[in-house]
Amino acid sequence: MRVYHLKNCDTCRKARKALDAAELSPDYRDVRADGVAADDLLAIIASVGWERALNRRSTTWRGLSDAQKADVDDGKAAALIGEYPTLLKRPAIIDGDRMTVGWDAAAKEAWL
Repeated sequence: MRVYHLKNCDTCRKARKALDAAELSPDYRDVRADGVAADDLLAIIASVGWERALNRRSTTWRGLSDAQKADVDDGKAAALIGEYPTLLKRPAIIDGDRMTVGWDAAAKEAWL
């Protein structure tokens, strides 16, 4: 199990605490420090769609140019997240073929 997170994100901290309490022992990867593996990124986008994988409420997204924000599709979303890893909605949790992004009720139910 791999968890892509951001160490100073409150939602990610809640997820880490819950996953650790459930004794799942995931491999935590900070998106800013470690980046996002290309294979994992493509799998996340294929599984949940770029609309859910791309965090359009982030400060990073607001800082992009209008041209960068225009005409987003799977490929462009992957390129943007590859260049700006904090655009990945977090936490992104991968375990084999199971994947979730964010830490909502559905994600909690899937992993805990």
